[in-house]
Amino acid sequence: MFNKTFTSEFLLLDFSEVRELQMLEFTVFLVLYLGIVAGNLVVISAVALDHRLHTPMYFFLMNLAMQDIGTISVIIPKSMANSLMNTRHISYSGCVAQVLFFLFFIASDFFLLTVMAYDRYIAICNPLQYEMVMNKQACIQMVASVWFVGLLYGVLHTSGTFAIPFCSNVVNQFFCEIPQLLKLACSDEYLIEIGVVVLSILIGLGCFIFIIVTYIHIFTAVLRIPSTQGRQKAFSTCLPHLIVFTTFLITVSFAYLRPTSNTPSYLDLAITLIYCILQPMLNPVIYSMRNKEIKNAISKMLLNFQHFSLNTVSGFHW
Repeated sequence: MFNKTFTSEFLLLDFSEVRELQMLEFTVFLVLYLGIVAGNLVVISAVALDHRLHTPMYFFLMNLAMQDIGTISVIIPKSMANSLMNTRHISYSGCVAQVLFFLFFIASDFFLLTVMAYDRYIAICNPLQYEMVMNKQACIQMVASVWFVGLLYGVLHTSGTFAIPFCSNVVNQFFCEIPQLLKLACSDEYLIEIGVVVLSILIGLGCFIFIIVTYIHIFTAVLRIPSTQGRQKAFSTCLPHLIVFTTFLITVSFAYLRPTSNTPSYLDLAITLIYCILQPMLNPVIYSMRNKEIKNAISKMLLNFQHFSLNTVSGFHW
């Protein structure tokens, strides 16, 4: 019997035993990781440097970009390191930290998207009250609450998961994922964690219903706007958020609610890659392509950076 008392490490899923394919996986993950971090850093920098974007919507967007960087930074670098060093190991404490911070960022992401829906509701359905309701102090409190509740959620799930004795240390996933860890349980104590999962589903369902009802009111208000330009502007601020939320909800729900197989599954791996990598990669693209203010801010920032570089080079005397 393999008990968690003797578990000092876990063995993660290896993409391949062929060294060339391991290096290919390392290269692909490195390119994706650098691209995702760069894309989200561009959004953060654009919002921070352009005073015209110092509004609640873009403040929330900046925090969303931070969460996306955190999500992939928890799992991708460890997988790259394992591929580079031809190993599958992760320490017990490393696995605990990975579960904690991954859930922290994922939960914060979801709660922040709910807050962003409320922000759009106030902006479109009650525009005269917007500055009073979504003032600076209120926005900071909302974001602080999102981060705090996300951390509480992560601690609760992590405690429930690692209170369970494990009969194996072989995780059929490239990082420590809760559904895969629960399959290693030796006793019925995992039912406690199942209870936490059910509670999470109920909370998530509540947020989902809130967002759906919110957008019904938003679209009803938008359709009442007499000018075509006004309707287009309103839709341009809502559609990116709606696309991001829908993608997030579908991928995470499919990953966590479908039955997991007892053997390594390419389908499980593909679904996990979608919600871990695709979401943080698409968020800056969706917001940049669908939002004129963000595009203008990024263009202005890049032009300023180009001018600064040219002036630096021209001012350097050989």
